[in-house]
Amino acid sequence: MPRRRGCLPPLLCTLAALSLPLLLAAEPRAKSCSEVRRHYAAKGFSQSEAPSYEINGDHLKVCSQGYTCCSQEMEEKYSQQSKHDFRNAVVELSNHLQTTFSSRYKKFDEFFRELLENAEKSLNDMFVRTYGRLYMQNSELFKDFFAELKRYYVGGNVNLEEMLNEFWARLLERMFRLVNPQYHFSDDYLECVSKYTEQLKPFGDVPRKLKLQVTRAFVAARTFAQGLAVARDVVSKVSAVNPTPQGTQALLKMMYCPHCRGLLSVKPCYNYCFNVMRGCLANQGDLDAEWNIFMDSLLLVAERLEGPFNIELVMEPIDVKISDAIMNMQENSMQVSQKVFQGCGQPKTLAQGRSARSIGNNGLTTRYGTASLEERPTTAAGTSLDRLVIDVKEKLKQAKKFWSSLPGNICNDEKMSVGSVNENECWNGSAKSRYDFAVTGNGLANQVNNPEVEVDITKPDMVIRRQIMALRVMTNKLKNAYSGNDVDFIDISEESSGEESGSGCELQQCSPEFEFNATEVSGSSSKSDKAADTSSSSSSSSSSSASTTTSGSSLLFSLFFLALQRLWR
Repeated sequence: MPRRRGCLPPLLCTLAALSLPLLLAAEPRAKSCSEVRRHYAAKGFSQSEAPSYEINGDHLKVCSQGYTCCSQEMEEKYSQQSKHDFRNAVVELSNHLQTTFSSRYKKFDEFFRELLENAEKSLNDMFVRTYGRLYMQNSELFKDFFAELKRYYVGGNVNLEEMLNEFWARLLERMFRLVNPQYHFSDDYLECVSKYTEQLKPFGDVPRKLKLQVTRAFVAARTFAQGLAVARDVVSKVSAVNPTPQGTQALLKMMYCPHCRGLLSVKPCYNYCFNVMRGCLANQGDLDAEWNIFMDSLLLVAERLEGPFNIELVMEPIDVKISDAIMNMQENSMQVSQKVFQGCGQPKTLAQGRSARSIGNNGLTTRYGTASLEERPTTAAGTSLDRLVIDVKEKLKQAKKFWSSLPGNICNDEKMSVGSVNENECWNGSAKSRYDFAVTGNGLANQVNNPEVEVDITKPDMVIRRQIMALRVMTNKLKNAYSGNDVDFIDISEESSGEESGSGCELQQCSPEFEFNATEVSGSSSKSDKAADTSSSSSSSSSSSASTTTSGSSLLFSLFFLALQRLWR
């Protein structure tokens, strides 16, 4: 019987019918990308760029090229987003530290400036009451004095030692006329008088005592405030991170490539995140060692401000000290005058009746007492130095190891959605599984073995290298200040620009350093004499000439500190 055309044998038809469902099941069905699309749109991107179902990933450059929910446009957008998220995380963590240093600097600056302003006002008020017309006739001497101190503080071309000597020489000339009103003194004669200042010691030991106290207190306070400003500027510059192309690829692979696989809720493994962050922050890691030394130096100077270098205890009685110096000149005027006459010659006598006009009714006959201390202005900036120091010391301790801790802090940041502690349920860079590589060390040199980020260890970041040098320079100045030695001026104004944060002035413009190797001043509750007496006994073996030189520059240096206080506001 002939077979019907087109009909298969019954057995084959049966097998074909049974195998059809199996063949259909073997055909892969594309997974939905709806969740990825929604998340992508939530980032502010166009949903039309995201496929509805998985597609072949041959177009991808960094993420897996298997079936994916990411188009080429999505990978490019995710790459930019990962770089943006990383930079924001660094800035956010750094901003807190920068704000801390900025606010503390402003508070110290305000305190020092107002302390100086109060001291100047107190001196003026007290001298008007004490010396009356005589002070008013000579007040420009003190105004010029404070003006020069301010100019020195802001970086003007002022030689501090010469300025101090000039102040005392001018004061001696004025005083010498007042205590010898019966004589006429020419300019040449007065110039001769000023040359005898070191030998005559007309203002007693007050200037020398003040020099030790005020110089050390001023140097410590000014340098400490400068250190806070340098810390602020370093954080600002170093936190502006721009990852390399290799770093950007590593960030994309860690943060958004799992999204292309549909793993939206899976976080990167913690050690994986650590390696990526240490690779991207390799240069910041090198900053940590110098930063910690810098923090320790700031802490040491802060302790000095609490103890023997307490500027508040030194500056408040400055008017009493200067008044004592003036009274000492008056009380010893006869001996001083005799020595001057011997050295410079006998001056010409004024016509009878003219001599009394220089003294008047308000002669130098009053010694200023301590009663007016109750009338002094209130504490500067509404606080005290001790309270400011206690607060800032705690902040300095917290700021240590900031840069070495930064990678871990970013991985723990919830906003970054990275760093899973579940070792077997995390993104390891290629799948949801365990991460097996060891954690790389901090710093540029250690990145040679980083399995996640390709880092060229031969090309350090020059901005960060300059900040490391700025920290070293400031650390040396803090160490000098800790020892009571003067340091060069550093421009710490908010408006200062340039990458060399805290680099200071040009060498030819800087005021010369003054190193004082005198015995350390012990802390004292007395505002006027106790600390000075301690320092006095330590250097009593000095010669008369050296002592007088010290006396000349110390008093003005003390006022120098005062003027600088005002400028620090």
